[in-house]
Amino acid sequence: MLRVEGARLRYPPGALVILTGLPGAGKTTLLRRLYGMHGAESLPVTSGAVAVIDSAQSKRHWQGRLAWAPYPVRRAVVFVTHVTRIRQALTQGHAVVAHNRGCGPYVLRGFAWLARRHGADFHLLLLDAPPDEALAGQRARGRVVAARTFARHQRRWDSLLARVKGGDPAPAAGARIMDRAEAGLLEAIVFDSISGTGPRRPSRT
Repeated sequence: MLRVEGARLRYPPGALVILTGLPGAGKTTLLRRLYGMHGAESLPVTSGAVAVIDSAQSKRHWQGRLAWAPYPVRRAVVFVTHVTRIRQALTQGHAVVAHNRGCGPYVLRGFAWLARRHGADFHLLLLDAPPDEALAGQRARGRVVAARTFARHQRRWDSLLARVKGGDPAPAAGARIMDRAEAGLLEAIVFDSISGTGPRRPSRT
């Protein structure tokens, strides 16, 4: 069960938390602020027992090394690297906070399977930004997603958001929705023992 205390989010030890949202919603900005990241990392960042894994880290790792490959191949290699890093962190006993732009059902089921395989709880942290704000965020960072790609992300995001608001966080054990204002007030993501028994239920805004 997820607890919210003041401006902190609390999860069970060793949990996998996937931070997702529309491109430009502010996910990477949130991780940089919480974990002191400077935005040029090509490897996961470790903070105590927590591994912080941004998909952009894998992209930087391969930058310039796959120029010969078609874009779909480069994208697949980056994603496999990203997932492999999450798996390695879980294998090493870390709790994981990972940014993942995609929120399609197959991708989330894959993360749920990975968490189960390593005996970890799987949670979603959804950063909800209106499409116009997400597009503004893309322009501000100088990386605008193609209109067709953004529309696909938005369809999948709307579907996930509707399910979570309706009380169904599957395939995650729980899900938390935060808007950008709430994300700006968040002080920490904490992994510790959580008291209480009974079935897990999503914590929703």
